[in-house]
Amino acid sequence: MQDKHSVGLVKTEYYTFADPPEKFRLENGGKLGPVTLAYETYGRLNRNKSNAILITHALSGDAHVAGIHSAEDKKPGWWDFMIGPGKPFDTKKYFIICSNVIGGCKGSTGPTSVNPETGNPYNLDFPEISIGDMVNAQCHLIDHLGIGRLLAVAGGSMGGQQALQWAVAYPDRVAGVIPIATTARLNVQGIAFDVVGRQAITGDPKWKNGDYLNRGTIPSDGLAVARMLAHITYLSEDSMRKKFGRKRQETNGEADSVADFEVGSYLRYQGESFIRRFDANTYLYITKAIDHFDLTEEYGSLEAAFGLTKSKFLVMSFTSDWLFNTAQSKEIVQALNVGHKDVSFCEITSSYGHDAFLLPNPVMERLITGFLRTLRN
Repeated sequence: MQDKHSVGLVKTEYYTFADPPEKFRLENGGKLGPVTLAYETYGRLNRNKSNAILITHALSGDAHVAGIHSAEDKKPGWWDFMIGPGKPFDTKKYFIICSNVIGGCKGSTGPTSVNPETGNPYNLDFPEISIGDMVNAQCHLIDHLGIGRLLAVAGGSMGGQQALQWAVAYPDRVAGVIPIATTARLNVQGIAFDVVGRQAITGDPKWKNGDYLNRGTIPSDGLAVARMLAHITYLSEDSMRKKFGRKRQETNGEADSVADFEVGSYLRYQGESFIRRFDANTYLYITKAIDHFDLTEEYGSLEAAFGLTKSKFLVMSFTSDWLFNTAQSKEIVQALNVGHKDVSFCEITSSYGHDAFLLPNPVMERLITGFLRTLRN
C-alpha cells in the first residue's frame, strides 16, 4: 500500500537548450552547448504559476529528491521526508522542481557527457563551471517551464550556495530563499579538505590525466579516499563516538589499515558505494565550484551583494556542523541585517554534523512549513 504522504512513482525528465551556434555562456567567458538538464517535478503548477519551489542539491546529490522510480525501488529520493502531501514542501500546495546541476553526472551535461566536437566524453575538455553557471542553467529550465517567479529556492550545503546565488543574481524572480547549513564563501579549512580530496583522485594512476573513460578504467581508489575524507567532515565527533566509539572488529589476522576499527569499515563502505554512483572528474569540477564561490569577490562585500536582493530569507545552521559552521550562517544573516532585509535565523540543535539537513528534524521541518506560509508571490 502506497504511503499517502509519498509522491509515489516519479520520472526523470530532460531539457536541452543552447544548441550551437547559440551556446550557453559561462561566467569565465567560455561557451558550452548543447546543454541538457535532468530534472524531476512533484505536485501541480497552479493556474497563475505562483506556487513553484526549486530545490537545489548538494555536491553528490541529483534531481531525484523525492519518491521512487519503480515499484522495486528500495531507496526514495534524497529529501523524501521533506517533499510530499502534508510534508513541509507540501505537494498539495506547491509545485516542486529539482534538477541535476550543470557539470553533474546524473543526467545533466558534465565531464562524462559526449563532446559533440569529438564524439568522446568531455573529460577534462569540459569547461570550468561555477555556482553561478549552475543557477543560470536552472534559470533556463525555469523559463522552459513557463515560470516567471519562484515562490522559493531551498537547499543545503552547495544547494544553499545556489539558493544565495539565486537571490543575488535574480532578485525579481524569487520570493523566498532558504539557505541551510551553507556559506557565502567557504572557509579555508573547507577548501583544504577539498584540495586533499582532489589530490587523492589525480594521484591515482588509473586517473590517466582525466582520460580514464576512454581507457576503460576509473580511478576508484582515489575517488573512494576522497569520499571517505569528505564523509568525515559531514559527521560530528559526537555522532561518530555514539555510533562507533573505538570499537574494533576481527580482521582474521590479516593486515588491514582500515577495517580493524568499525569506523574504518564504515568509511570504506561509503567510499566503495560512492564510486558506483559518481564520476571522478565530476567530483573535481564540482568541488572547485564550491571552493571558488565567493559573493564578496564579485560585489565587493556581502552587504553589497545582498543589497540587490528582494527576497525573504530563512537561514538555518546546526550546532554540530563544523564544516559549514554557524559562524558562516551568521555572516550571511549579519550582512542581510545591515541592508535591512527580511531575514529569520535559527541554529538548530543536532548531533549529526553537516549531514543534519539530510535527516528528519522537527524544528527544521516546522520552520520551513511556517516560512513558506508567509510568502506571497
